[in-house]
Amino acid sequence: MKTTDYAQALHKEIDQTPTEHLAALLNIVHTFRESVSLKSPLASVEKGLQEALTGEGEDISTLWDGIDVD
Repeated sequence: MKTTDYAQALHKEIDQTPTEHLAALLNIVHTFRESVSLKSPLASVEKGLQEALTGEGEDISTLWDGIDVD
């Protein structure tokens, strides 16, 4: 399926959605888009390094605090 076909299918579904549910649909689409958007690995490493250098990160000794094992 081409990108334009997906867009048309999405528009058709949106047009068929009752108005009172559009806000919820927007929230679903927004949450989905954010969940599949990956940050660059370099940005993640830079952030982790910055947190380590400034002491912002969590101490590894507290990693399992609050997790109960039966």
